[in-house]
Amino acid sequence: MHTLTLYSHLIFETLAYFVGFRIFLKQRQKLGSSVGLVEGDDGLWLTIGAILGAALGCKLVAWLYDPLSSFGNFPDPVALMQGKTVVGGLLGGLVGVEVIKKMLCYRHSTGDLFVVPCLAGIIIGRIGCFLSGLSDRTHGIATSVLWAWDYGDGIMRHPTQIYEIIFAGLLWYILAKIRNRLPLVGDQFKCFMLAYLSFRLAVDSIKPIPWLYLEYFSGIQLACIAGLIYYARHGIRIGKSLIWAER
Repeated sequence: MHTLTLYSHLIFETLAYFVGFRIFLKQRQKLGSSVGLVEGDDGLWLTIGAILGAALGCKLVAWLYDPLSSFGNFPDPVALMQGKTVVGGLLGGLVGVEVIKKMLCYRHSTGDLFVVPCLAGIIIGRIGCFLSGLSDRTHGIATSVLWAWDYGDGIMRHPTQIYEIIFAGLLWYILAKIRNRLPLVGDQFKCFMLAYLSFRLAVDSIKPIPWLYLEYFSGIQLACIAGLIYYARHGIRIGKSLIWAER
């Protein structure tokens, strides 16, 4: 069972990265500068910033989420390197790109190209999380709802990975529908971040939380709140533009 769990998680995580990268390359070739693509050395530095920021963000938020597991056997490197989060990767990648853009004095948005690859990666990755069962620690708390799932220990829980798969699929469809109505390049990515961070803030409230902050929030939820505050003004602007477009 442990071998199967390990393989299913590894296979689907690898597949998520592969498919996401292939979609990114296809989108870049098809859409190019219309979605803020940066070519040459500047594009390379922005890519490096995104990768390093995402890698660091994954770990920082994972450590914030469960500091006891991460630092309980400090300085054990295995414990420190275990665990990563989608929220941390997205926010860390955002910070990495913004830092490089500041250094390059580049003022244009570059995120739209990453929306579909991120959604595809989330969907595929969460399949692996679901198949991994309890060991992945992304399942929900015990519940009596009709669609509750037994992960193998006889307790019926919220299948939160399935919730995320469904949400990502719906968000993919909605963003495709409104993409041409968004006023600025980069707004599609901002909508994606606002929607995903809001979803995670909500759905993580029905997950077992190993470490609480302010008596109510997990480390991941605090990261979501920080991201939502950062994007709030963009969300208000985009919302107003969509409402006025309907009139």
